[in-house]
Amino acid sequence: MPRLPLFYVIAAAFNLLVGVCLGIWMGIAHDFQLAPVHAHLNLLGWASLALMGLVFRGWPELGRAVLPSVVQFCLCVGAAALFPAGIYLSIAHEAPGLAIGAALAWLAGVVLFLVRLVLLAVYAAPRRLSAMLPAE
Repeated sequence: MPRLPLFYVIAAAFNLLVGVCLGIWMGIAHDFQLAPVHAHLNLLGWASLALMGLVFRGWPELGRAVLPSVVQFCLCVGAAALFPAGIYLSIAHEAPGLAIGAALAWLAGVVLFLVRLVLLAVYAAPRRLSAMLPAE
């Protein structure tokens, strides 16, 4: 999936835009009750998704397995969008269900990301080592 890193960065930039707009609105209104929403838009949405995109760009082997790549993308991007909305519902309406569900989806996406990175490191290492050894 050669464009997967770009899709991560596009999703990240969208979250950055929403987070910046929310931050400006809070500043103008002098109402910082939604600061946790703003923080999660910027941390999960911008920073984490952008870094995932850069990791996929740096290690394109991660994107070659299409199904896990799509599942991870959907979990992470979906959770990055739903988690701030869930935090808003939790703060404004004392309804934490969406935040809890989105946090668990984010956890699943991050665990999948870590497992895939570890598998890449374990299974790619012997090939790199054999490529460095002299031919017999």
